[in-house]
Amino acid sequence: MSLIVLGTVALDTVKTPKGKRVNMLGGSAAHFSMAARFFTPVNLVAVIGEDFPQRHIDFLRRKGIILTSLQKESGKTFRWEGEYHGDMNSALTLNTELGVLSAFRPRITEEQRKMEYIFLANVDPDIQSHLLSSINCPKLVALDSMNYWIKHRRESLLKAMKKVDIFVANDGEARDLSGHSSLIEAAAGLRKLGPKMVLIKKGEHGVLLSCDDFLFSLPAYPVKDLVDPTGAGDSFAGGFMGYLTKVKKIDIKAIKKAIAYGTVLASYNVEGFGLEGLANLTLARINKRFNAYRNGLII
Repeated sequence: MSLIVLGTVALDTVKTPKGKRVNMLGGSAAHFSMAARFFTPVNLVAVIGEDFPQRHIDFLRRKGIILTSLQKESGKTFRWEGEYHGDMNSALTLNTELGVLSAFRPRITEEQRKMEYIFLANVDPDIQSHLLSSINCPKLVALDSMNYWIKHRRESLLKAMKKVDIFVANDGEARDLSGHSSLIEAAAGLRKLGPKMVLIKKGEHGVLLSCDDFLFSLPAYPVKDLVDPTGAGDSFAGGFMGYLTKVKKIDIKAIKKAIAYGTVLASYNVEGFGLEGLANLTLARINKRFNAYRNGLII
Protein backbone atom coordinates (compact mmCIF):
# COMPACT_ATOMS: atom_id res chain seq x y z
CA MET A 1 0.00 0.00 0.00
CA SER A 2 1.37 3.43 -0.95
CA LEU A 3 0.71 6.92 0.34
CA ILE A 4 0.65 10.11 -1.72
CA VAL A 5 1.43 13.54 -0.28
CA LEU A 6 0.94 16.93 -1.91
CA GLY A 7 2.78 19.88 -0.45
CA THR A 8 5.89 22.02 -0.71
CA VAL A 9 9.54 21.22 -1.20
CA ALA A 10 11.37 24.35 -0.15
CA LEU A 11 14.64 26.04 0.61
CA ASP A 12 14.42 27.16 4.24
CA THR A 13 16.54 29.65 6.12
CA VAL A 14 16.02 29.26 9.87
CA LYS A 15 17.50 30.95 12.93
CA THR A 16 16.94 29.60 16.44
CA PRO A 17 18.79 30.06 19.77
CA LYS A 18 20.82 27.00 18.67
CA GLY A 19 22.17 28.59 15.47
CA LYS A 20 21.28 29.38 11.88
CA ARG A 21 20.99 27.41 8.63
CA VAL A 22 20.65 28.94 5.15
CA ASN A 23 18.81 27.40 2.17
CA MET A 24 18.43 23.95 3.73
CA LEU A 25 16.00 21.37 2.39
CA GLY A 26 12.54 21.86 3.84
CA GLY A 27 8.87 22.17 3.00
CA SER A 28 5.70 20.46 4.22
CA ALA A 29 5.90 17.52 1.78
CA ALA A 30 9.59 16.91 2.51
CA HIS A 31 9.12 16.75 6.30
CA PHE A 32 5.99 14.62 5.94
CA SER A 33 7.69 12.17 3.57
CA MET A 34 10.78 11.78 5.73
CA ALA A 35 8.58 10.67 8.65
CA ALA A 36 6.05 8.55 6.71
CA ARG A 37 8.74 6.57 4.82
CA PHE A 38 9.39 4.35 7.86
CA PHE A 39 5.96 2.75 7.44
CA THR A 40 5.07 2.80 3.74
CA PRO A 41 6.30 3.91 0.30
CA VAL A 42 5.65 7.65 -0.10
CA ASN A 43 4.85 9.40 -3.38
CA LEU A 44 5.78 13.07 -3.12
CA VAL A 45 3.92 15.62 -5.28
CA ALA A 46 5.44 19.11 -5.35
CA VAL A 47 7.18 21.67 -7.53
CA ILE A 48 10.73 23.04 -7.48
CA GLY A 49 12.53 25.67 -9.52
CA GLU A 50 15.64 25.56 -11.66
CA ASP A 51 17.70 26.78 -8.70
CA PHE A 52 16.92 23.70 -6.58
CA PRO A 53 20.15 21.85 -5.70
CA GLN A 54 20.52 18.37 -7.20
CA ARG A 55 22.01 17.14 -3.90
CA HIS A 56 18.62 17.63 -2.22
CA ILE A 57 16.88 15.54 -4.88
CA ASP A 58 19.54 12.85 -4.50
CA PHE A 59 19.06 12.90 -0.72
CA LEU A 60 15.29 12.34 -0.98
CA ARG A 61 15.80 9.50 -3.46
CA ARG A 62 18.35 7.82 -1.19
CA LYS A 63 15.76 7.88 1.58
CA GLY A 64 13.39 5.90 -0.64
CA ILE A 65 10.93 8.70 -1.38
CA ILE A 66 9.23 8.35 -4.78
CA LEU A 67 9.79 11.54 -6.80
CA THR A 68 7.93 10.67 -10.00
CA SER A 69 5.64 13.70 -9.52
CA LEU A 70 8.21 16.18 -8.27
CA GLN A 71 7.98 18.78 -11.04
CA LYS A 72 10.83 21.11 -11.98
CA GLU A 73 9.66 24.35 -13.59
CA SER A 74 11.31 27.47 -14.93
CA GLY A 75 11.74 29.96 -12.09
CA LYS A 76 12.74 29.99 -8.42
CA THR A 77 11.98 27.42 -5.75
CA PHE A 78 9.62 28.29 -2.90
CA ARG A 79 11.67 29.82 -0.07
CA TRP A 80 10.84 30.52 3.55
CA GLU A 81 12.87 32.37 6.18
CA GLY A 82 11.93 32.33 9.84
CA GLU A 83 13.29 32.95 13.31
CA TYR A 84 12.46 31.42 16.70
CA HIS A 85 12.86 33.01 20.14
CA GLY A 86 12.24 31.99 23.74
CA ASP A 87 10.32 28.72 24.06
CA MET A 88 10.29 28.40 20.23
CA ASN A 89 6.58 27.57 20.16
CA SER A 90 6.04 29.76 17.11
CA ALA A 91 8.16 31.20 14.32
CA LEU A 92 8.48 34.79 13.20
CA THR A 93 8.30 34.70 9.40
CA LEU A 94 10.89 37.06 7.97
CA ASN A 95 10.45 36.35 4.27
CA THR A 96 8.43 34.16 1.91
CA GLU A 97 9.04 33.77 -1.84
CA LEU A 98 6.43 31.67 -3.62
CA GLY A 99 8.40 31.33 -6.86
CA VAL A 100 7.14 28.47 -9.04
CA LEU A 101 4.60 27.52 -6.36
CA SER A 102 2.36 30.42 -7.42
CA ALA A 103 1.49 28.74 -10.75
CA PHE A 104 1.74 25.11 -9.60
CA ARG A 105 -0.77 22.54 -10.85
CA PRO A 106 0.13 19.00 -9.77
CA ARG A 107 0.43 16.22 -12.31
CA ILE A 108 0.34 12.59 -11.19
CA THR A 109 0.61 9.23 -12.92
CA GLU A 110 -2.20 6.79 -13.65
CA GLU A 111 -0.84 4.50 -10.92
CA GLN A 112 -0.90 7.35 -8.38
CA ARG A 113 -4.52 8.10 -9.27
CA LYS A 114 -5.40 4.68 -7.87
CA MET A 115 -3.86 5.34 -4.45
CA GLU A 116 -6.23 5.26 -1.47
CA TYR A 117 -4.31 7.14 1.25
CA ILE A 118 -3.91 10.85 0.54
CA PHE A 119 -2.35 13.66 2.57
CA LEU A 120 -2.85 17.24 1.41
CA ALA A 121 -0.09 19.09 3.24
CA ASN A 122 0.04 22.83 3.75
CA VAL A 123 -0.38 24.51 0.35
CA ASP A 124 -3.00 26.62 -1.45
CA PRO A 125 -6.40 24.88 -0.98
CA ASP A 126 -7.15 25.28 -4.70
CA ILE A 127 -4.06 23.15 -5.41
CA GLN A 128 -5.20 20.65 -2.79
CA SER A 129 -8.62 20.35 -4.44
CA HIS A 130 -7.02 20.00 -7.87
CA LEU A 131 -4.94 17.03 -6.71
CA LEU A 132 -7.84 15.39 -4.88
CA SER A 133 -10.01 15.60 -8.01
CA SER A 134 -7.38 13.46 -9.77
CA ILE A 135 -7.71 10.54 -7.32
CA ASN A 136 -10.08 7.77 -8.36
CA CYS A 137 -11.31 6.18 -5.12
CA PRO A 138 -9.62 7.58 -2.00
CA LYS A 139 -10.05 5.60 1.21
CA LEU A 140 -8.59 8.14 3.66
CA VAL A 141 -7.92 11.81 2.93
CA ALA A 142 -6.35 14.22 5.42
CA LEU A 143 -5.78 17.95 4.90
CA ASP A 144 -3.49 20.42 6.66
CA SER A 145 -3.58 24.19 6.32
CA MET A 146 -2.30 27.42 7.89
CA ASN A 147 -3.43 30.90 8.92
CA TYR A 148 -2.47 32.43 5.58
CA TRP A 149 -4.96 30.23 3.68
CA ILE A 150 -7.60 30.69 6.39
CA LYS A 151 -7.34 34.46 5.86
CA HIS A 152 -6.81 34.69 2.10
CA ARG A 153 -8.44 31.51 0.70
CA ARG A 154 -11.12 30.83 3.27
CA GLU A 155 -13.89 29.86 0.84
CA SER A 156 -11.56 27.55 -1.10
CA LEU A 157 -10.41 25.96 2.15
CA LEU A 158 -13.98 25.41 3.36
CA LYS A 159 -14.83 23.80 0.02
CA ALA A 160 -11.82 21.46 0.28
CA MET A 161 -12.67 20.52 3.88
CA LYS A 162 -16.02 19.10 2.78
CA LYS A 163 -14.17 16.44 0.75
CA VAL A 164 -11.76 15.13 3.42
CA ASP A 165 -11.91 12.70 6.33
CA ILE A 166 -9.37 14.37 8.63
CA PHE A 167 -8.55 18.05 9.12
CA VAL A 168 -5.21 18.87 10.74
CA ALA A 169 -4.44 22.28 12.27
CA ASN A 170 -2.48 23.82 15.09
CA ASP A 171 -4.31 25.34 18.05
CA GLY A 172 -4.21 28.92 16.73
CA GLU A 173 -5.50 27.90 13.32
CA ALA A 174 -8.28 25.80 14.87
CA ARG A 175 -9.45 28.74 16.97
CA ASP A 176 -9.20 31.15 14.05
CA LEU A 177 -11.18 29.01 11.60
CA SER A 178 -13.83 27.82 14.08
CA GLY A 179 -14.30 31.04 16.02
CA HIS A 180 -14.07 29.16 19.37
CA SER A 181 -11.42 29.76 22.02
CA SER A 182 -11.95 26.35 23.65
CA LEU A 183 -10.12 23.70 21.63
CA ILE A 184 -12.80 21.10 22.37
CA GLU A 185 -15.46 23.45 21.03
CA ALA A 186 -13.18 24.41 18.14
CA ALA A 187 -12.73 20.77 17.15
CA ALA A 188 -16.49 20.15 17.29
CA GLY A 189 -17.10 23.25 15.18
CA LEU A 190 -14.54 22.20 12.59
CA ARG A 191 -16.12 18.75 12.27
CA LYS A 192 -19.38 20.46 11.32
CA LEU A 193 -17.54 21.83 8.28
CA GLY A 194 -17.10 18.35 6.82
CA PRO A 195 -14.22 16.28 8.27
CA LYS A 196 -15.12 13.23 10.35
CA MET A 197 -12.00 13.74 12.48
CA VAL A 198 -10.09 16.83 13.59
CA LEU A 199 -6.49 16.69 14.81
CA ILE A 200 -5.31 19.78 16.67
CA LYS A 201 -1.56 20.11 17.18
CA LYS A 202 -0.65 21.94 20.39
CA GLY A 203 3.14 22.10 20.09
CA GLU A 204 4.87 21.22 23.34
CA HIS A 205 1.42 20.47 24.84
CA GLY A 206 0.71 17.54 22.53
CA VAL A 207 -2.26 16.79 20.30
CA LEU A 208 -6.05 16.56 20.55
CA LEU A 209 -8.20 14.34 18.32
CA SER A 210 -11.95 14.79 18.05
CA CYS A 211 -14.45 12.56 16.23
CA ASP A 212 -18.03 11.38 16.72
CA ASP A 213 -17.03 8.30 18.72
CA PHE A 214 -14.40 9.68 21.09
CA LEU A 215 -12.16 12.54 22.21
CA PHE A 216 -8.49 11.66 22.66
CA SER A 217 -5.44 13.62 23.76
CA LEU A 218 -1.74 12.78 24.12
CA PRO A 219 1.08 14.92 25.51
CA ALA A 220 4.15 15.74 23.47
CA TYR A 221 7.26 13.61 23.97
CA PRO A 222 9.52 15.64 26.33
CA VAL A 223 12.50 16.62 24.18
CA LYS A 224 15.67 17.36 26.14
CA ASP A 225 17.40 19.49 23.50
CA LEU A 226 15.08 21.47 21.23
CA VAL A 227 17.00 22.69 18.16
CA ASP A 228 14.53 23.64 15.41
CA PRO A 229 10.71 23.18 15.51
CA THR A 230 10.30 23.77 11.75
CA GLY A 231 8.33 20.93 10.18
CA ALA A 232 7.36 19.28 13.48
CA GLY A 233 3.67 19.30 12.56
CA ASP A 234 4.39 17.86 9.12
CA SER A 235 6.55 15.13 10.67
CA PHE A 236 3.75 14.33 13.10
CA ALA A 237 1.33 14.04 10.18
CA GLY A 238 3.80 11.81 8.32
CA GLY A 239 4.08 9.39 11.22
CA PHE A 240 0.31 9.43 11.73
CA MET A 241 -0.67 8.83 8.10
CA GLY A 242 2.25 6.50 7.44
CA TYR A 243 1.21 4.16 10.23
CA LEU A 244 -2.47 4.15 9.19
CA THR A 245 -1.44 3.35 5.62
CA LYS A 246 0.71 0.48 6.86
CA VAL A 247 -1.95 -1.19 9.01
CA LYS A 248 -4.81 -0.49 6.55
CA LYS A 249 -7.17 0.15 9.46
CA ILE A 250 -8.94 3.28 10.67
CA ASP A 251 -10.36 2.07 13.98
CA ILE A 252 -9.88 3.60 17.43
CA LYS A 253 -6.90 1.40 18.33
CA ALA A 254 -5.06 2.19 15.08
CA ILE A 255 -5.77 5.92 15.34
CA LYS A 256 -4.42 6.11 18.91
CA LYS A 257 -1.26 4.25 17.93
CA ALA A 258 -0.84 6.43 14.83
CA ILE A 259 -1.02 9.57 16.99
CA ALA A 260 1.65 8.15 19.29
CA TYR A 261 3.94 7.34 16.36
CA GLY A 262 3.37 10.81 14.93
CA THR A 263 4.30 12.33 18.28
CA VAL A 264 7.54 10.32 18.41
CA LEU A 265 8.52 11.28 14.84
CA ALA A 266 7.88 14.96 15.63
CA SER A 267 10.16 14.68 18.68
CA TYR A 268 13.03 13.47 16.50
CA ASN A 269 12.37 16.20 13.94
CA VAL A 270 12.89 19.04 16.44
CA GLU A 271 16.23 17.64 17.65
CA GLY A 272 18.04 18.90 14.54
CA PHE A 273 17.88 21.67 11.97
CA GLY A 274 15.60 20.99 9.01
CA LEU A 275 15.62 17.28 8.23
CA GLU A 276 18.76 16.46 10.24
CA GLY A 277 16.78 14.86 13.06
CA LEU A 278 15.05 12.42 10.70
CA ALA A 279 17.85 11.81 8.19
CA ASN A 280 19.72 8.99 9.96
CA LEU A 281 16.83 7.64 11.99
CA THR A 282 15.98 3.93 12.01
CA LEU A 283 12.71 2.16 12.73
CA ALA A 284 14.42 0.40 15.65
CA ARG A 285 15.18 3.76 17.30
CA ILE A 286 11.65 4.97 16.60
CA ASN A 287 10.15 1.88 18.24
CA LYS A 288 12.47 2.19 21.23
CA ARG A 289 11.29 5.76 21.85
CA PHE A 290 7.69 4.75 21.10
CA ASN A 291 7.82 2.08 23.81
CA ALA A 292 9.43 4.47 26.27
CA TYR A 293 6.79 7.08 25.48
CA ARG A 294 4.01 4.53 25.98
CA ASN A 295 5.51 3.51 29.32
CA GLY A 296 5.95 7.09 30.52
CA LEU A 297 9.75 7.15 30.22
CA ILE A 298 12.23 9.60 28.69
CA ILE A 299 15.16 8.24 26.69
